[in-house]
Amino acid sequence: MRDGATMCACSVSSALGRCARAVILSHAFAPTDNARLSHLCGALDEHLRTIERALGVKISHRNERFRIEGERAAADAALALLQRLYEGAAQPIEAEALQHALRQPRPPAATPDAGRIVLHTRRSDLAARTPNQLQYLRHMLTHDISFGIGPAGTGKTFLAVACAVDALERNTVQRIVLTRPAVEAGERLGFLPGDMAQKVDPYLRPLYDALYDLLGLERVTRAFDKGLLEVAPLAFMRGRTLNHAFVILDEAQNTTSEQMKMFLTRIGFGSRCVVTGDTSQIDLPKGRASGLVEAQAVLAHVDGVAFTQFDASDVVRHPLVARIVQAYDAARGEAG
Repeated sequence: MRDGATMCACSVSSALGRCARAVILSHAFAPTDNARLSHLCGALDEHLRTIERALGVKISHRNERFRIEGERAAADAALALLQRLYEGAAQPIEAEALQHALRQPRPPAATPDAGRIVLHTRRSDLAARTPNQLQYLRHMLTHDISFGIGPAGTGKTFLAVACAVDALERNTVQRIVLTRPAVEAGERLGFLPGDMAQKVDPYLRPLYDALYDLLGLERVTRAFDKGLLEVAPLAFMRGRTLNHAFVILDEAQNTTSEQMKMFLTRIGFGSRCVVTGDTSQIDLPKGRASGLVEAQAVLAHVDGVAFTQFDASDVVRHPLVARIVQAYDAARGEAG
């Protein structure tokens, strides 16, 4: 609990340039646990410096007593975050976990229904990190066809595979089918060594990586052997009807209009379909329209189809990724 009163100090406010809004918060963590304090602060207080940069505050401490200086909203957010991290700091805090926590400086209860979506995968810590991710999960669980559109690093593919694994674990589907268009980004499939399966494998590798993370290598291998998992290029979907399956089309920005229509009409009874893509990274030949872009316009008001639009604020990779996305978006806006 807080150990001291909040106070307004001109010495702090003059440094920040905003006297009326600057505060100093004092806090003592109890019960005192030196191991948790060490994990909270990180090596050479690295975690505290990361929080300072992210929230625009100044943090100092002596043992369990912490002092936070900054604007009211930022200081309150920093204190709430430190308390939450301390409570979960029985083990060292990884940099990735800290970045995720920084995206939700308020307690999870502040997000409506945040605790209602629980997916059955090997990752016990799997949860929506942003409001758009939460909406995306809801759409995938409640709509037969859902789209996740936005920049890299927003969790579109990973969360879709997680929902597919969850559905398989609950026996609500009989298999998972993952597919991508094999479109070359400046390279040619014909120049790659090996047979067709080996040529397309690099395009499907991100899907394998998500499966390994969510199920583990041994279970993925067994699932393939039993026919519960299938990973294939989009061209192999033609002429099929997929019943009782969870089907994911990844990198859909590289589908043509014909391919997108073909894929969406493969869906059979008891199946669920998720389409993911980034319309800012289209690798189709010049003059070819993206099936994903067309689908956004054509299917926007079709009952049973849901769209989730992600942006740079949803990026959950290294924080630099979000800044890169924002920079490119700004450059396109100026060019337009």
